[in-house]
Amino acid sequence: MKMMNSIKKQLRREHRLIALNKFLSNRLAMTGSIILFLVFLCALLAPLLCPEGPYVMVVSDRLHGPESGHLFGTDSFGRDLMARVFYGARISLSIGALVSVSSLGTGLLIGLYAAWYHSLDNILMRFCDSLSAIPATLLAIALMAVLGAGAFNVVISLSIVFAPGVARVARAAALSVKERTYIEAMRAQGARNTRIIWLHIFPNILGPIIVQSSFVFASTIISEAALSFLGVGVPVPAPSWGNILYEGKGVIYNSIWMIVFPGAFTVLSVLALNLFGDGLRDVLDPHTN
Repeated sequence: MKMMNSIKKQLRREHRLIALNKFLSNRLAMTGSIILFLVFLCALLAPLLCPEGPYVMVVSDRLHGPESGHLFGTDSFGRDLMARVFYGARISLSIGALVSVSSLGTGLLIGLYAAWYHSLDNILMRFCDSLSAIPATLLAIALMAVLGAGAFNVVISLSIVFAPGVARVARAAALSVKERTYIEAMRAQGARNTRIIWLHIFPNILGPIIVQSSFVFASTIISEAALSFLGVGVPVPAPSWGNILYEGKGVIYNSIWMIVFPGAFTVLSVLALNLFGDGLRDVLDPHTN
């Protein structure tokens, strides 16, 4: 028995090493990981890199271009744009992470139980289909109109928007695992449904779900920026990339840096998350070499 356990541990260790080598050899995935790490580093070190903070206004410095004192320039109120972008990364990335986790949890619950219980399948999946039939941005705007502006409400509304997509992925993966021989054997032995769902089906569908959550993270950053740009997301003066873009649209022709820097961080973050998700998919897909 001890020998069998040691063999299993050795096989798991070798599998992890193979997966890690596969990920490290994927150039696009590594590029995305490096970009994502740098963006997170800017957000984490914002108090050290920008000690003046994102709210300090110096009216005499309003709309100054990038220079030694203000590497990203200043905004319409004389606030340091680099501080606003770096602190905005904290808000935008935090919202993205929270929405990914909440939609992942909700989607998993719906998908797993819809796949296992046929009686719930039609009810849960038709509800998800009805939500998915509405364009994501319009649904998010409608929910924000009901809930009101605020970072917490953005998390709630975007979680509702993206959870049905995660649920469909979870259901499809769970249906595939459900038909395997060892699941049928456990059912024949009288194992409880809850035990089968969470101890045997759930671990086997984590791969595609984790990949899906990385794409949800990227979509959330775009959606949060769109909501804040439209004035129904994170309220001003709190910095988020969408708010900064909204403030910059009125001076875009004379102060283009107000759009370039927050836009570049948004694009790079979304691109990095998509590349990272592609790398995870290649690592977790057993059919790739």
